[in-house]
Amino acid sequence: MVTTMAKRTAITPTRAENYPEWYQEVVKAADMAEHSQVRGCMVIKPWGYGIWERIQYELDRKFKETGHQNAYFPIFIPLSFLEKEAEHVEGFAKECAVVTHHRLEKGKDGKLVPGGKLEEPLVVRPTSEMIIGDTFSRWVSSYRDLPLLINQWANVVRWEMRTRLFLRTTEFLWQEGHTVHATSEEAMEEAKKMLGVYVAFCEDYLAMPVIPGRKTKDERFPGAVETFTFEAMMQDKKALQAGTSHFLGQNFSKSCDIKFQTKEGSLEYGWTTSWGATTRLIGGMIMAHSDDDGLVLPPRIAHKHIVIIPIIHDESLRCDVLAFAEKLKADLQKELFHEMPIQVVLDDRDMRAGEKSWSWVKKGMPIRIEIGAREMNEGKVTMMRRDKGPKEKEFFVAEDFVQKASEILQNIQDKIYKKAKNFLKENTHELNDEKEFYDFFSKKDGESGFASVFYNEEAGVHEKIQKELGVTARCIPNDGKESEGKCIFSGKPSKKRVIFAKAY
Repeated sequence: MVTTMAKRTAITPTRAENYPEWYQEVVKAADMAEHSQVRGCMVIKPWGYGIWERIQYELDRKFKETGHQNAYFPIFIPLSFLEKEAEHVEGFAKECAVVTHHRLEKGKDGKLVPGGKLEEPLVVRPTSEMIIGDTFSRWVSSYRDLPLLINQWANVVRWEMRTRLFLRTTEFLWQEGHTVHATSEEAMEEAKKMLGVYVAFCEDYLAMPVIPGRKTKDERFPGAVETFTFEAMMQDKKALQAGTSHFLGQNFSKSCDIKFQTKEGSLEYGWTTSWGATTRLIGGMIMAHSDDDGLVLPPRIAHKHIVIIPIIHDESLRCDVLAFAEKLKADLQKELFHEMPIQVVLDDRDMRAGEKSWSWVKKGMPIRIEIGAREMNEGKVTMMRRDKGPKEKEFFVAEDFVQKASEILQNIQDKIYKKAKNFLKENTHELNDEKEFYDFFSKKDGESGFASVFYNEEAGVHEKIQKELGVTARCIPNDGKESEGKCIFSGKPSKKRVIFAKAY
């Protein structure tokens, strides 16, 4: 009998063995975040927060390029504000955290107890349409005030029962854009434009291909007329809603009394949008690219690009090797990657070189450079790329590597994107009857994928599918394809294919 040894990996369990647990271990091994003592909340550690800062920087720049300004609004929202928009409050009611008292007092047993009951409960921000709408009602009075284009970077609280780091936590970080326009057409154009900003960001920076489209009526944001979304496929073939952009019509303007005087002198309600993306983008990036050795970071979103690891066997050469490493670091940091200096770490920690190297593999560092006495004497470097096997090495003259570093980083970015793009394409299937649909989603987790089917949104069908299969309609793709068929569930005519999938 012949026995084979399983490949040793840095992360256990592997993706194939237990995908949810693998994900948690990748976050832990990369030292990105940890669970807080507050149920459902997380502490984002420097390596994870650095990625969020890159997301903030790039998205904020894009928002400002499209005319938006940043502002900040209260985290506390009076309960009466939420009650103004019935559908909206119903959509968030089960997730709201509520403040009912404004001070603590000592009880009879000496323990602190709430005192000073508030006249009106305050909801901790689950989303800000109503509090921002109230503010906008004072900022908008004339057509000259429009369009009003505002974004805020903030935290949000939604009381989740089942939490997972970055993907779904009780408190998370996000940005939310809120705009007011003079016409329906302008507001719809804004909602679609911001969806395009998100899609370009996901694909260009996170190397995460997505399917942009609009939500079916059962999946729309509470109170929205249209919700636009971009859906990504994770390596277990489940969908992740990476962000949304909403055309709110005049629903919130009427609830919040956002009126403006037109050029003709009449008084009309404004047309509003809202759109947002969260720290969930980090979770999506992890699940889309990482492997059984840890995090894989696309270089354009990495806050560090290259680590230099000195290998010192002869202590008498330590200063010389470190001086060579310092010069290489300085030379690399003069080079630009997408108009920004390449970010380099010199890891001179007092530990074994192999241990150092593996720690950076698990963190997803795009490029690792090893330098010892031999490299120093020959003026060369030994390079390893995170998109290749951990032991695959390439050798460069130091000056040549400095000149090629930006090109190599872009090559890594392109390869990561292409791999994910092919995975999405290979695991998206057109299905043409109900039995085929049920058989497809009755497979074990990780064996199905995305199903593209004709669907006419008949009442009750979506709820039935979700209950029986745990599958939801993700989006009606913006692929420009004109086609007609029959809904695979009702047999009635349908002019659209809809993407269905199991989802996070």
